[in-house]
Amino acid sequence: MTVTSRYSDSRLTVCLAGELDHHCAREAMHEISEAADSFLPREIVLDLRKLSFMDSSGIAVIIKTHRSISLRGGKLYVECPQAQPMKVLRAAGIGSIVEIISKREVTT
Repeated sequence: MTVTSRYSDSRLTVCLAGELDHHCAREAMHEISEAADSFLPREIVLDLRKLSFMDSSGIAVIIKTHRSISLRGGKLYVECPQAQPMKVLRAAGIGSIVEIISKREVTT
């Protein structure tokens, strides 16, 4: 799995690619935390468009990230999940906690 991030206008976008399972969840959480601590964003977007697989470890990453950004008064979004990760998100009821965006909104 690869984790990349970019920061712009108080928004940290973290792109997760590959497979997010128990083997790489700790590394993903570390990368997200490091970037959030560096930039102190008001929003974090987890971009899942290149994530082909996610298990319950991915849910833990989302919940921990949500908890962390919420303590700072910010908001977490999950963006463009593929079919398999979306099934896991639905089964866990993540949509009631975190907004899931199915396609990127264009801002001007």
